[in-house]
Amino acid sequence: MNISAKLTTSILFCLLLSAIKPFAQTTTLVNPILMGFYPDPSIVQVEKDYYLVNSTFSYFPGIPVFHSKDLKNWKQIGNVIDRTSQLDFMGERMTRGLFAPAISYYNGTYYVTCTDIDHEGNFVVTAKEPAGPWSDPVRIPQVRGIDPSLFFDDNGKAYIVYNSDAPDNKPLYSGHRTIRSYEFDPVSLKVTGEEKQLVNGGVDISKQPVWIEGPHIMKRNSWYYLYAAEGGTSVNHSEVVFRSRSVMGPYIPYEKNPILTQRDLPEDRKNPITSTGHAQFVDGPDGKTYAIFLAVRPYEGDYYNTGRETFIAPVEWKDEWPVINPNSKEVQYSYPVNIKEVKQKSTLPQSGNFSYKLTFKKELDPSLIFMRKPDSTAFSLSKKAGLTLKLKPETVMDMGSPSFVGKRQQHLYNSIETKITFKPTAENEKAGLAVFQSESHFYFMARSVSNGKEVMQLFKGKPKQKEMERITEIPLATTSSKLYLKINAEGSTYSFYYSPNGKDWILLKDKVDAKFVSTKTAGGFVGCIYGMYATSSGLPSSNIASFKFLTYTGNDPVYR
Repeated sequence: MNISAKLTTSILFCLLLSAIKPFAQTTTLVNPILMGFYPDPSIVQVEKDYYLVNSTFSYFPGIPVFHSKDLKNWKQIGNVIDRTSQLDFMGERMTRGLFAPAISYYNGTYYVTCTDIDHEGNFVVTAKEPAGPWSDPVRIPQVRGIDPSLFFDDNGKAYIVYNSDAPDNKPLYSGHRTIRSYEFDPVSLKVTGEEKQLVNGGVDISKQPVWIEGPHIMKRNSWYYLYAAEGGTSVNHSEVVFRSRSVMGPYIPYEKNPILTQRDLPEDRKNPITSTGHAQFVDGPDGKTYAIFLAVRPYEGDYYNTGRETFIAPVEWKDEWPVINPNSKEVQYSYPVNIKEVKQKSTLPQSGNFSYKLTFKKELDPSLIFMRKPDSTAFSLSKKAGLTLKLKPETVMDMGSPSFVGKRQQHLYNSIETKITFKPTAENEKAGLAVFQSESHFYFMARSVSNGKEVMQLFKGKPKQKEMERITEIPLATTSSKLYLKINAEGSTYSFYYSPNGKDWILLKDKVDAKFVSTKTAGGFVGCIYGMYATSSGLPSSNIASFKFLTYTGNDPVYR
């Protein structure tokens, strides 16, 4: 082959590679990117790595840290609050605790700002590695309000921006708030100078906008962009944006605000995504801008049990303004992108339909959570027994630390199964699986004793009363201490089963109302948690219950 022919062949080969490269790197981002109770997302990019955190309220460990290289595959690498000495949630309702963390990075240090709503107020923690260990919280008492985040300018200065009271603490209407800022010293972790009000009320105070919150500042092409949620975190949620040539304003609102909302769409649309807002921008591996935000997936009306979840959508810059999800009014369940997928080893799936099995040998998976504070004297792990829980007097109706280890419900349609070894000796001793939303809104499938005989029972929380009512009770069809338990969720219903062998399932109760544990009915800001739970119901006990595994399978119709 002569030189000319070789050159022609080489050129054709290069053209072929350039033609197929976009196809080879095309992947699909599937929403939500973090399914289940993962609200108030905040993200930071450090070189080619992305780190994301979420609110956890009074669950422990607090503030999970996720890592990704492609914005699609996320692996939990740690928790910001993983020592009981850092914060104390005892005595708090599950929907209190930690509100809206924000993660940032500057000069070799990672920062997370957050609000401990009932005790510490606003604080900052730091770490040299995002997986931790994270420092003890440093309070920022001058920052009064919620949702603080840090902005590091390119001139070396830093600022903290947050939601705060109305001017002079005299609201003109319910939900009237402001966005304010201080200059911040990232070394001493203290504010400096005077507080500055950046936004009063929202985009147009004459229209009485409510709950301007979750603010972030970014800089692009010499513009400072202040963007925040507006409208409250329910169906009227939205994201709005302002800009200024100066970091301390004045900030002018975008005339086409909001840049993200679903509140004007038909309620009867198929597979709706609602309540979108609390966004943060990030540049993807493809150089394009994306928004990470919270939203929900109701199964009917405004009923959902999976909590507020983490979503993603593309951002388009129009006349130097950011517009989220520019090509469709509806947030999509998937977005094709020209990003090379990077899967991570030893990680649980987080999006689409999936199934996995957790075993309890040496350590608990980081996705598992306790109520308020883990009691190290009340649980243990072993290869033979799995997760062993001591029956404690505390119940899920109390404000303490019951023997409860939970995982998030991540699908509208799903099943969860476990194998339990437990032999009750009295009517107050109960162990099994719970679907928990709040101290008064939960279901509990338990093995226990009634009138001297072993039974399977199903209980329901009683709102505003520190007690539960028994829905059903049936004789236990086995004498073995080993038992399999299963809960099936089908949107608006739960069904409860048990089995002596894991194959032949006996129905305890069919199609129980799931709306009772929905956010709309129960209130608050959390989603449903499936819990391995053991209690002696206020009385002392030396009994134990052991859980061998936890199998979770999600099967939402939209992903089939």
